Amino acid sequence: MLALLAAGCATPGTRGALYDDLGGQAGIEKLVGRFIFEIGNDALIRPYFEETDLDRFHEKLTEQICEVSGGPCRYSGDSMVDSHRNMGVTEAHFNQTVDLLIRAMEAEDIPHRVQNRLLAVLAPLREDIIYQ
Repeated sequence: MLALLAAGCATPGTRGALYDDLGGQAGIEKLVGRFIFEIGNDALIRPYFEETDLDRFHEKLTEQICEVSGGPCRYSGDSMVDSHRNMGVTEAHFNQTVDLLIRAMEAEDIPHRVQNRLLAVLAPLREDIIYQ
């Protein structure tokens, strides 16, 4: 009972609220699926994923977004440095990928304030992705 009361008192903008605002596990899985669709339709970014196991990518990105948004998941994939080593991801490629994520969030009708909160928790990963 106390846990339910504490959860009900969460303030907007808390990490747990972000998970909920993304639609929980189902919403995150749907968002990641849409993001993969967007990647597949982008000539600049698609080549980075040609040899990727898309089922595993979907699973691990779902875990990662779930975790950073305050959900119950724990990311069990490779580090971002290891995942992106020798890929030659530039700032332009990174920015285009962020644009694809935004496009996916728009397609899933995720409100802008929620989009911004997700982008803010993912932004620190940038340094581990570009120029590795």
